[in-house]
Amino acid sequence: MNRFVSFRFTPCASLVGWALVLVCAGAFAQAPRGRGPQVVSPEVTEDGKVTFRILAPKAESVRLNAGDIPNLGQASELAKNDEGVWETTVGPINPPGAYRYLFNVDGVSVIDPTNPITSQSNANSWSLVYVPGLEFADTKPVPHGAVAEVTYYSKVLKNHRRMHIYTPPGYEKGDGKLPVFYLLHGASDCDDSWSTVGRAGFILDNLIAEGKAKPMIMVMPNGHIGRFTWGSSNVLAENFESEFIQDILPYVEDHYRVLTDRGSRAIAGLSMGGAQTLNIAVPNLEQFSYFGVFSSGVFGIAGGFGNQNQGPSWEEKNKAKLDDEALKKDLKLVWFATGKEDFLIETSRATVKMLESHKFNVEYKESEGGHTWINWRDYLAEFAPKLFR
Repeated sequence: MNRFVSFRFTPCASLVGWALVLVCAGAFAQAPRGRGPQVVSPEVTEDGKVTFRILAPKAESVRLNAGDIPNLGQASELAKNDEGVWETTVGPINPPGAYRYLFNVDGVSVIDPTNPITSQSNANSWSLVYVPGLEFADTKPVPHGAVAEVTYYSKVLKNHRRMHIYTPPGYEKGDGKLPVFYLLHGASDCDDSWSTVGRAGFILDNLIAEGKAKPMIMVMPNGHIGRFTWGSSNVLAENFESEFIQDILPYVEDHYRVLTDRGSRAIAGLSMGGAQTLNIAVPNLEQFSYFGVFSSGVFGIAGGFGNQNQGPSWEEKNKAKLDDEALKKDLKLVWFATGKEDFLIETSRATVKMLESHKFNVEYKESEGGHTWINWRDYLAEFAPKLFR
């Protein structure tokens, strides 16, 4: 509700008001004095180069931390000019797209103080820069949907939780029901990640505008039930999978105009989220007609991380659903994709082979590259058009 407050001005009040305006104007005019040079960062040029800058006159060293930017090399070291501004130029960055970065100033990681655009992960916030030229993810003059931060109470976890939900262009003015796509993040990320560094909303905007994807609701929940640390038991916590079925799915169906039949539900995820996708979709196969696994599989199936030597294997625990031929009849899509340099590629291959041994028809592709957002944005752009056809 908009609230309007009326004021009654007197000549005396008007004089005081003008005095305050003049004082404030003088203060703003003098504000830059003594503050050092004006810094612009990041600065993106038309040829895809990005210059990063930070004012730190007393610092002894500044480094750029941006793991996804290809071939960063010596550009990770910033040089200081006479005014105390540290600077480095990277690129042309190829492929273009969204990239996270931080500055390491004398051993302390900080976001870019002149860049208001950020992306959250599970443990910290990052500054975010976008290099135009990634055709399917660019911000274009097309109708745009909305991404909302949604707070809800989880009965399973007994606390308040957050998820991000995308609604397509025109949803607010419509009255029809839409299919729903649940999109899960990886172990180092959170529910904010897909819509920021992942560009998920823009990707769907462009696909829908071009007629390549059906309008849909896209739900991006928080896959962690607590603060994640490597080696912790939170990576594939069963409590999240219970929360998904008992809290997240019912919340979405109660608060959004979504279709609730099996053929109108899809789920996919990257890395940890890909493993969670399998843990949700297969035991509840009667509820999902589409599922996708990006850079992941059944953790431990190929040895290493998530070793399954203790207790029954994932395959043994899910044998009844895996061998239920009736459930396969309305299963429209099982889609896997992994980079050839990804450390989980053998996990993906072994999982695909296991599913095929149970007569699942799996679409599987191996792309170039590794375990990075460069691939995951591509996978989303390829997976989403296959849904709800």
